Amino acid sequence: MDLSIFSQINWIAVVVATLAYFLAGEIWYHKKVFGTKWAQSHGIDLDDPEAKRGMGTGMVMSFISFAVITTTLSVLVVKLNLTLFVSGVKLGLITGTGFSWMTIYIAYLYSRKPSSVHFIDGLYHVAAQIIAAGILCSWR
Repeated sequence: MDLSIFSQINWIAVVVATLAYFLAGEIWYHKKVFGTKWAQSHGIDLDDPEAKRGMGTGMVMSFISFAVITTTLSVLVVKLNLTLFVSGVKLGLITGTGFSWMTIYIAYLYSRKPSSVHFIDGLYHVAAQIIAAGILCSWR
């Protein structure tokens, strides 16, 4: 496998896209946006101190996962030679819907999560991948 593609990646853009992905979650899951509905759908009491246990580890692992996602998006950006923000929007829509949202949807079907959570979690990844891929394409 030829790994030279990694030398063509704009790593600063990957870091910025990863931060954007993470910060999009801060907004998306805020109590005033989807946070309260999300917590209710998962049976989480946000006022319970135990609900916050392990959040630091979860956030670090999420950030690492977002870095993997944005690096993967970056490989696609380079391979497809995408350089326009609108191309990133299209790429993020395709990967966010086709991979992330559908994976979440399948997992939630079998764990019997409410459909509202399918949409909240799935659309978050679609929106965040649109933003991330837009950054990656624009900064090429």
